[in-house]
Amino acid sequence: MLRERPKDISKACRILQLSRSSLRYVSIKDDESVMEHLGKLSKEHPREGFWKCYYRLRNNGCAINHKRLHRVYKTMGLPLRRKVKKRLPARVKVPLTIPAGFTQSWSIDFMSDALINGTKFRSFNVIDDYNREALFIETDYSIKSSRVIWVLKHLINRYGKPHTIRMDNGPEFVAKLAQQWSKANHIEFQYIQPGKPTQNALIERFNKTYRENILDAYLFDNIDEVREVTEKWLHDYNHYRPHDALGGLSPMMWKCGQQAIAQSPALPDHIPTSGYSNNSNEKEILNSTFDPY
Repeated sequence: MLRERPKDISKACRILQLSRSSLRYVSIKDDESVMEHLGKLSKEHPREGFWKCYYRLRNNGCAINHKRLHRVYKTMGLPLRRKVKKRLPARVKVPLTIPAGFTQSWSIDFMSDALINGTKFRSFNVIDDYNREALFIETDYSIKSSRVIWVLKHLINRYGKPHTIRMDNGPEFVAKLAQQWSKANHIEFQYIQPGKPTQNALIERFNKTYRENILDAYLFDNIDEVREVTEKWLHDYNHYRPHDALGGLSPMMWKCGQQAIAQSPALPDHIPTSGYSNNSNEKEILNSTFDPY
């Protein structure tokens, strides 16, 4: 445009609100030496950021303005990616209550372990809060939020839809996909407060049992062995293993209503101490229920 119509330059600059001096300005900045120093520092110290590079140059006697150095630093594409911690909304403590019936409240959580060769795998555990029944344990090398939703859908088709699901603030649970699914199915997600695993005590107690009986008791070569052993143990846990919180009954026995005919505990609730005499140094058992040692 300058060669073809030189008389229209002023008019074009007025329309574009651009000064003629800026149009013809050619930068005379020479940043070759600065770029050479920054490139060398970035190779020798790849995890150090801008200010470390700035002070290294200043300490070596290179007097340079930090604003100029930052401009060159960004031009070279050297800024490190800053990991920003995702802020969670305020979590309100919800009392942990036992529901009055089956399929009213579930608890879910993740566990991690490794095979013999060091390959890590995860397990996604789901239990019912009413009778502590383990509804399902999904094991795989990676379990994303879409996989979590897939498992919950199949459990709902099998057992029915719960009112609430209690969980921690894991990335799979706070994902947008999980939030949208809970709203669409009218299921309340009860998130515990960060750093408060006791607020999800039911699933944490189950995790301890699962780790002691399976994860810490066996050495697995592949994920298929984990699934096979877990499936056998899960059947025994739900149908035959006595549960202390259920009066010595298994979760399936409790769900079938056998808690009414459960046997009373072997030990009495109160051990009488009126038969002991404190008059002498040695305690004499007068009329004790138990035989003396």
